[in-house]
Amino acid sequence: MDRVRFTSLDVFRGLAICLMIVVNTQGAGAKPYPLLEHADWFGFTAADIVFPSFLFATGNAMAFGGRLSESGFWIKTLRRTAIIFALGVFLYWFPFVQHTDAGWVLKPFSDTRLMGVLQRIALCYGLTAIAARYLGVRGLIVLSLVLLFGYWGILMYAGPAGEQLSKAQNIGNVIDLAVLGKAHLYKWDDGFEPEGLLGTLPACVNVIWGYLAGLYIRKHTPSRYVAMRFLTAGIILIVLALGWNTVLPVGKKLWTSSFVLLTVGIDLVVLTVLISLLDLAGRGRAVARFFEIFGRNPLIIYLFSELLVVVLWMIPIGKDDSWTWIGKSVFQAIAPGALGALLCAMAYALVCWLVAWILDTRRIIIKV
Repeated sequence: MDRVRFTSLDVFRGLAICLMIVVNTQGAGAKPYPLLEHADWFGFTAADIVFPSFLFATGNAMAFGGRLSESGFWIKTLRRTAIIFALGVFLYWFPFVQHTDAGWVLKPFSDTRLMGVLQRIALCYGLTAIAARYLGVRGLIVLSLVLLFGYWGILMYAGPAGEQLSKAQNIGNVIDLAVLGKAHLYKWDDGFEPEGLLGTLPACVNVIWGYLAGLYIRKHTPSRYVAMRFLTAGIILIVLALGWNTVLPVGKKLWTSSFVLLTVGIDLVVLTVLISLLDLAGRGRAVARFFEIFGRNPLIIYLFSELLVVVLWMIPIGKDDSWTWIGKSVFQAIAPGALGALLCAMAYALVCWLVAWILDTRRIIIKV
C-alpha cells in the first residue's frame, strides 16, 4: 500500500510541476491564453492553482516521513530549509556575470531578488515541519485558523485606511521594502514582491493541510471513505472561500486567506480524483506514469526548467535571444497566437520531462 500512496503523491506533485513549467514558459510572440496567466491582482485563473498545489504536495510528502530524534529532526529541517532557500537565491543571481561596456563583470548581489518560489517553499516547509513536530492534528487546525484570520486582521488593520489591499500600500509590501529593500524585490511588478515575507504565513496553511491530508491517507489508506471525505471537505472549503471572497477577495499575489481556502479545496478535489482513478479503479496508469516521472525529482526539474530559460536568453540569434527566436520563428510559424505560445510551453515541458525520465530510468532521486 505504501507504493500506491507514494505513486498517487508523485502523480499529484508531477501535475503541479508540469503545469508550473507550462505556465512559466509560454512562448514569445503572442499573448498567452488568459487562463494560463496569473490574475493581475485579485481574481483567479488556472495558473494560480499551480504554486499552492505544490505547497500542498510538499505537506503531503511530509506526512510519510519517519520519526527522527530531536537533534536529527532539527538538523534535517534546518539543512533542507537552508539549501532550498539558497538554491532559490542562486537561481535569481544566475548566471553570476553580466556584460557591460567594460566587458564581463560579476553580477552584483546587491541587485539580486531574495524571495521567490523556492524561497517560499523553503520557509513554508521549515515552519510547517516545526509545527507538525510539536502540535497534534487539533493544534495544526487551530494554527491554520490563527494564521488565516490573523493575516486577514494584519492586512486590514496595519495598513493605511482605504489602501490595505492595494499593491503598493499593503502592509506586506511595506514590510518587504523595509526588511529586504527595493533592490532585492521582484523587478517586474511595480516593485511588489509576490512571494514576500508576510504572505509566507498564510501560504504555510497550504502545506499544513497537505500534511493533514497525508496523515489521513496514511491512517485510513486510500479508500472510497477517504475519497468521499476529501471531496466533501474540498467542496466545503471552496464554498467558504467564495463567501470569504465577498469581504477579502481571492488573490494569489497577496496570498489572501480566501485564496488559501479555495486552493486547498481544489487540491482536495483533485486528490479525490487521483485516489478514485489510481487507487480504487486502477485506471489511467499510462497517463499517470508520465506525471509520476515529473514528480520523482520535482525541485531539481523545476530548477532545471528555470535555469535553461536563462541560458537561452543569453544566446543571441539574429536580433533576438534564443528563447524569443524559438517562440516567434518556430512556434508562431506553426500556430500563430496563443496556441503557438502554448505549444512552445508544452514542448519545453517535454524537454524537462526527458531530463526527469533519464533520472528515473537510472533510479536517481536527488534529495536536498
